[in-house]
Amino acid sequence: MFLVHPGGPFWAKRDDGAWSIPKGEIEAGADPLATAQREFREETGFEAAFARFAPLAPVRQAGGKVVHAFAAEGDCDAAAIRSNTFVLHGRTHPEIDRAGWFTLDAAHRKILAGQRPLLDELEQWIARSGS
Repeated sequence: MFLVHPGGPFWAKRDDGAWSIPKGEIEAGADPLATAQREFREETGFEAAFARFAPLAPVRQAGGKVVHAFAAEGDCDAAAIRSNTFVLHGRTHPEIDRAGWFTLDAAHRKILAGQRPLLDELEQWIARSGS
């Protein structure tokens, strides 16, 4: 499971329960897959040009944000991410400060609580697809 860790001072010392799938805002009427591919590129610097994508059931996080996610088979070098940036209190921070590959068990510890249902559905998708 490929996860990213948010950048900036709020997340700097947080680890378990702080990681996320690469994601971002979806504009009204926008294609969820195209949005996911764009966000993946902006947050990691990699193209999400995988052979197939399988939509997972959307989840609602505690703050009300609905996350649309896709399962895909692929590979990238987590140590080579290049994230976009944001400015907070006059300082520039990477939106994503690091990424990593995790087993599903480890991902359950690392990922934000509101995104854990995505891991359960991913596990079912893997079992169905034989991947």
